[in-house]
Amino acid sequence: MSPFRKLFSLIIFNSSLFILLIIGIQNSSRKSKINFIFDETVSLPISFIIGTSFISGSITGSFISLRLPNKTK
Repeated sequence: MSPFRKLFSLIIFNSSLFILLIIGIQNSSRKSKINFIFDETVSLPISFIIGTSFISGSITGSFISLRLPNKTK
């Protein structure tokens, strides 16, 4: 599979996950703040925090696999 095709499928897959995440958190009532070293975020739904961390991990892992050389015999 070419790198362009992998990148395209990566974008489509993670965009669809993000759209499903946005639709799914419409009625979330439990909210929390993320504490960074110097500041904290606004109150966000817990499901949004977990979902975006999953999507960012998926994107990071996919970019790592794009950089690995193909070992074909």
